[in-house]
Parts: sequence; structure tokens; C-alpha cells
Amino acid sequence: MTVKIQVYSDYVCPFCFLAEGPLEQAVQGKDVEVEWMPFELRPSPTEPLDPWNDPPKLRMFQQSIAPYAQQMGIDMKLPRVSPHPYTHLAFEGYQYAKEHGKGNEYNHRLFRAFFQEEQNIGDPDVLAKLAGEIGLDAAEYREALETRKYKEAHQQALNHAYREAGITAVPTFFIGNKVLRGVANRETLEQVIAEELAGQAGKAAEGLSCTVDGECD
Repeated sequence: MTVKIQVYSDYVCPFCFLAEGPLEQAVQGKDVEVEWMPFELRPSPTEPLDPWNDPPKLRMFQQSIAPYAQQMGIDMKLPRVSPHPYTHLAFEGYQYAKEHGKGNEYNHRLFRAFFQEEQNIGDPDVLAKLAGEIGLDAAEYREALETRKYKEAHQQALNHAYREAGITAVPTFFIGNKVLRGVANRETLEQVIAEELAGQAGKAAEGLSCTVDGECD
């Protein structure tokens, strides 16, 4: 039996980036199918986060998030792209990438671009360049963004996340019939996956996450 894993995330959520590595390790060699699901923490016209000009948010990153990333052995920066970009175009691009069989690869590239390379993933030129780097047709991808070809598909995905799945914080994992909210380590993920593969019941768990009110803890 294949276990389906859906991960709700936003590209500007630091804990979503940190959650990617343990998940990749946990699924190795297992009969699972991973799908990343769009979720905008602060959709337009909500005021975007501006952590470099918001002392409490800056302290939160420096005192909590950065040390946690270091413990996990992950190179991570607070991007100088501040305020943070809106992510609707990046997610519309994700719909294109998924349609062309590169959805998960696209997500990985965007996370690295933002949290390691400090690239502006709200800029269509940057997004097209990144799409080309993973083997997508950059010109066709850019045209899809310009024409908003995937706007409706992205909005449907958001409506599902907000209204049907009831997501209020990311990352949130749906692993078979179980829900994990927040960053989970490899061992926890492996345990839940094993329980699902065996058809066993288990408890939900919570870890560090970012909420729609701008808090990451």
C-alpha cells in the first residue's frame, strides 16, 4: 500500500524549508508518494513581513530559528529580501512545474534560492531563471506567469488548504490518515509512515511552525 504524504507549506516560511530535509530522509526506500501543497501565509494585500526592519521578528530569527537550523546542520540565512515577497506567482509557477513532472524539484530549488541564496522569489525574472535551472522551459514558464495561466489552479489549491484541509500553520503534514503540524524529525516521520504502512493508529504531533499571524515558533 502506497502512503500518500501531503505537505502544506509556503516558500517564505523558514520551518517549511527546515522540514524538507528530514522528510527526504524519512521517505527513502519506502512506498510513499509526496506532494507539496500550496499555502500562502500572508497573501496580497496583507502586509508582508519585513523582519530586517522589525526588531522582534529579527530577534526571533537570530535567537530561535537560526540556532535551530544550525543544530540540524542546515545552512540558512535570513534573506535580505525584505519585506518578504508575496508567493502567489511562485505558486502559480509550481502548478506549471507540477504539470511538467517537476513539482517537488521546483519546491526544493525555490526554498534554497530564498533561504540560502537570498534571491527574490517574487520576481518573475528570477522565477523563470530558477525554472530553467531545473530543466523547465524558462520562456514558456515565464509566459505562463505573464498570462496568469495557472492563477485559477493556484486559487483552487489555496481554497482547499484554507477551507477543506483547515490549515492554519505550516508546515503541516498529512501522512495517510494522520496529521503532523510543524517541523518533525526523521525518526518521528519514519514512525508515522511505518504506522500507516502497517495500518496502525498513532498520535498526532506538533513541532515548530509559522502561523498566519506572522509568528514562527
